[in-house]
Amino acid sequence: MRLYRPLQPPKLQHEVLDSNYRYREYFPSKGLESYVACYWTIDFHAMDTNKLNRIIPDGCVDIIFDLRSPSYSKVAFVAGLMTKFEIINLSQNHFLFGIRFFSETVHYFLRNPVSSFIGNRVFLEDIWGNEAIFMVEEIIAATEISEIIEKVELKLIKCLLLNEVNADGLLQKSMQYIYDHQGIISVGSLAEKLSYSERNIRRTFQKELGVSPKELISIIRFQNLLQELNNSFPSRFTDITVKYGYYDQSHLIKNFKCFYGMLPTQIFKTKPIR
Repeated sequence: MRLYRPLQPPKLQHEVLDSNYRYREYFPSKGLESYVACYWTIDFHAMDTNKLNRIIPDGCVDIIFDLRSPSYSKVAFVAGLMTKFEIINLSQNHFLFGIRFFSETVHYFLRNPVSSFIGNRVFLEDIWGNEAIFMVEEIIAATEISEIIEKVELKLIKCLLLNEVNADGLLQKSMQYIYDHQGIISVGSLAEKLSYSERNIRRTFQKELGVSPKELISIIRFQNLLQELNNSFPSRFTDITVKYGYYDQSHLIKNFKCFYGMLPTQIFKTKPIR
């Protein structure tokens, strides 16, 4: 049973929120919780200043609907796996609705391996054809978030029923082990548990996801670290970071700069490890 629920900066840094910027997350229904981490929205009203929206790697793939896009064909697009943080400068009014998929199960809906979306923004119309336009029309016509989610879930369930896609068993089992161990596992240990060679595992991850298992393990571990630090007292900071394999300050800072673009002390008001 997967317990992994990734975090994004607005859920951690409450002080970055203001009256013109609102980020919200919504859980999927029971039948889709093995495929969808959450649905999310960003509602931004541009005023005199721009807004910097930080996005960090979470091991997930998103379908994003930019509901203020002037073109129906460009409303919906796929954002692939990230391995480094990104900052988007919001300078105009935006209302975004996103579906955050787990990377190992998103192929049921996108009909393509995740590796084909690395570094590219692929419009949903190029994948779903006219179905994407119909989906966009329904979402734009909805008046409540609950209505949007209801329409989206009907579409996703239909995809599961109609699309016959063979899942890669090695990828599925690998990801479940990574989730179960909260990313505190080496590729060698993963290979031993699965009775596969490291080479086979690396080849599968590269082919299906476009990233190495080591990269994804690091991201899942970092996300679990953030989750635990966010839910714990500052006094436990050192114990938690050591638990996730960060035995020295330089290692911790290096990962935070890569995945978050900030120092840990800028996010969690505590002292760094010694």
